[in-house]
Amino acid sequence: MASAEYSSVVQPLLTDLYQISMAYAYWKNNKHQDQSAFDLYFRKNPFDGEFTLFAGLEECLKFVRDYRFQQSDIDYLRTVLPSYVENEFYEYLIQLDMKDMKIYSIPEGSVVFPRIPLLRIEGPIIKAQLLETTLLALVNFASLVATNAARFRATTGSDKT
Repeated sequence: MASAEYSSVVQPLLTDLYQISMAYAYWKNNKHQDQSAFDLYFRKNPFDGEFTLFAGLEECLKFVRDYRFQQSDIDYLRTVLPSYVENEFYEYLIQLDMKDMKIYSIPEGSVVFPRIPLLRIEGPIIKAQLLETTLLALVNFASLVATNAARFRATTGSDKT
């Protein structure tokens, strides 16, 4: 269950159907516990700029810490996934947490450049798959806002308040 300090918008269903479908495929083929790693990075700087400020780490860590499907999430998934998806898969999802995931990161606020890993996520492949889209969204949005603010500050000068 999400903590009171955490946004109710950022939930396990803040993903795309591809991630859920891949999770099912891993589970169905008994590959869900296979260990994996993925690096989170971006392809180009925002605003055709020369740098990006890395932000969103705290939100990512909270999301991973609080990751739990609610019964309403499972009820919704039953309406969008094919009817052949077994009840055991939904039972697996409802008990799923991310406690065994490892996250490595550069320091928040760092100046970063395209194609350089910002986060490394390690753990069971099904969990990494389910985290991917949301972590990308959290980092991309926060980094975009932080970079834009830094560009405004650079334009106005450091002595302006």
